[in-house]
Amino acid sequence: MSFGQGGPFDGPGGSSSSTPDWGALAEESAAQARRKRWMWIGGGALAALAVAGIVTAAVLTGGAKGGSPTASPSASDTAVPDDKPSFADVSVPPPPNPRDYISDPKKDRAPLTPATLFPQKSMVVGEHTYPRTRTAAAKDCTAAAQGPLVSSLTHNGCRKLLRATYARGGVAVTIGIAVFDSPAQATKVMNENKANLMPLPGAGVPADFCQGTKCRMATNATGRYAYFTIAGYLNGKDVTGAETKARQIARDGGAYAFSQITQRGKDQAAKAAEQQLKDARKKAGQS
Repeated sequence: MSFGQGGPFDGPGGSSSSTPDWGALAEESAAQARRKRWMWIGGGALAALAVAGIVTAAVLTGGAKGGSPTASPSASDTAVPDDKPSFADVSVPPPPNPRDYISDPKKDRAPLTPATLFPQKSMVVGEHTYPRTRTAAAKDCTAAAQGPLVSSLTHNGCRKLLRATYARGGVAVTIGIAVFDSPAQATKVMNENKANLMPLPGAGVPADFCQGTKCRMATNATGRYAYFTIAGYLNGKDVTGAETKARQIARDGGAYAFSQITQRGKDQAAKAAEQQLKDARKKAGQS
């Protein structure tokens, strides 16, 4: 049998015919094309649904391994372990003011003697050094004063007057520090400016030092203390406005008196601050 054009052909119905049914073949081809198109569309939809499902699962799990989906914790839901050690609150008051201790007799309780006010063997001010020759203290302030200063100290309630003398190079200075109950009294004595301190001779300073000769005198005050200086020449020479040696030792004496009184306040304030810290630590240890 030869197979030429128009040979035998099995149609879609399984029957054989020498003439193909072209209409049936066209319908069958169209049906197959429609099925393939729907298969492609359906497959794409299923793939999209699968991807969406994977993304949703990843969001829900939040990175959890092998567990059920958990929501991300909010700030209010997050628990922070309290693993920091707790310490007692040590509240320390501010450091005391040194000036309070040289202004208030209730706080100014340190010993008040020549040894505490003039403890150094020499007065050192800047580059100048003057050896100390003698010290003295008088509860009767008038015994260490002369002239108008006597009445000024008496009327303003002077409690004690302490003195020290320093000398070098033919000049000397006597420093006097008077103690009162209040800064107002000390300031009043300063303003009256009656600086007639009695000189303190001894150990090379003659008994007539600044007696009957012109000497340089000054007065000042800080806190409840007034302080005075009287400076001059050891040989009885008068101090003049042009000379410099007596003027220098007088200035140094005033600066030294101020520094000694100020240091007294600082020492007592530092001691009080140290006690405050000890009390605060002790209180913190008991709580």
